[in-house]
Amino acid sequence: MAKYLLVLLVASSMQLTLTAQENSPYSRYGIGDISPNHNILTRGMGGISAGIADNFSVNFTNPASFSNLGLTTYDIGSDIDIRTLKTKNPANKFSATNTFISYLAMGFPISTEKMRKKDMSWGLSFGLKPVSNINYKIEKNERLTNIDSLKTIFEGNGGINQFYVGTGFRIKKVSFGLTTGYMFGSKNYSTKLDFINDTVSYYRSNSSNNTRLGALFLNAGVQYTTEIKKGTLRLGAYANLKQSISAKQDVLRETYALDGNGTTFQLDSVFEQKEVPGKLELPGTIGVGFTYTNTNLLVGADLELTNWEKYRFYGATDALQNSFTLRVGAQYYPAKVGTPSKKYFSFVKYRAGFYYGPDYVKLSTNRKEFGFTAGAGFPLTSLQRLSYNSFDFVVLNTGLEVANRGNASTNLRENIMRISVGVTMNSLWFRKRKYD
Repeated sequence: MAKYLLVLLVASSMQLTLTAQENSPYSRYGIGDISPNHNILTRGMGGISAGIADNFSVNFTNPASFSNLGLTTYDIGSDIDIRTLKTKNPANKFSATNTFISYLAMGFPISTEKMRKKDMSWGLSFGLKPVSNINYKIEKNERLTNIDSLKTIFEGNGGINQFYVGTGFRIKKVSFGLTTGYMFGSKNYSTKLDFINDTVSYYRSNSSNNTRLGALFLNAGVQYTTEIKKGTLRLGAYANLKQSISAKQDVLRETYALDGNGTTFQLDSVFEQKEVPGKLELPGTIGVGFTYTNTNLLVGADLELTNWEKYRFYGATDALQNSFTLRVGAQYYPAKVGTPSKKYFSFVKYRAGFYYGPDYVKLSTNRKEFGFTAGAGFPLTSLQRLSYNSFDFVVLNTGLEVANRGNASTNLRENIMRISVGVTMNSLWFRKRKYD
């Protein structure tokens, strides 16, 4: 497993440098585009997570699930994000495709033999994952009455990430968990003005606000499991508590020019202030849901709510609204007792789902956000080897998400297709081997 650990460390360093480059105007508001807070296994099922407690993958959405970890688990996810922006007035279209690492997670059981005899279990997990992304560049050309033509460029980048450490503890049918760690990132915005005239040369201006963010956070979760009608019912809930994130902002108002290579350089600093302290108030989120599982089928649903009207950035509100997301999903596993290992596709787990709810960005009209998902889990370890109760195996999880934001009345429709690929590696660590 040393080579797997090396892969995890290399990927961790890549995560610090790779950032999603979607050109999404909607990321201008709030904390930007919200990143999926789910591993690729659950993304294929619409993102249901409250009642998921898979023994061999890391469900970092609900920390109570960490108590069910059966083996040391590495979970790495990556995304190919394809976005298409369409406007009707004027008719235009823009597309962008980007690839990036979406999360890195590790989990392992730490139960003792004495705990297992008492029907108790304990697990631990840590990882790195994005919370949001900010990336947009918009050019606006207009004619100001009795003045001149004006080109305005609105540009932004940044986002928020989390490094987390979490633990989950189960006593018989009830599991509960906590996640803490450090939330960090940036919010960088600029507006460039360029008056266009054939005879008069105007100074170009730039107004920018660059903000660095960082603070500790705390999340919690609970799950309850019971047996019903030849299957297992698991109820779950999680809460991302309200966060007050410390911020420092650099404010700049300047005039600038372009050199022969198109690179900007400052002519004069009209106003500049550094390290301005402030706060980003991130509202709390709660989610509730359930799953029903039997030998071949898993079905479930989640409802997630966030009070975005409590959002504040340096004391100011934004064009946000309270939101909810309804998620529904299922997984089918064809294999049964006695299924021969040569039937590979009987051991593939097939997933599908959807989600729906109002977007948290509030513009002139109430925009709906919805998406359909599909996915599959492909075992990469030899099925013959698994039949001998091997404790080392690898699964390739895949997901496809097709989503939409906006509608005809907003004059800006955003179509999203996200292709997700993740690798889950499991191994038996921290247990003494016994011989008869």
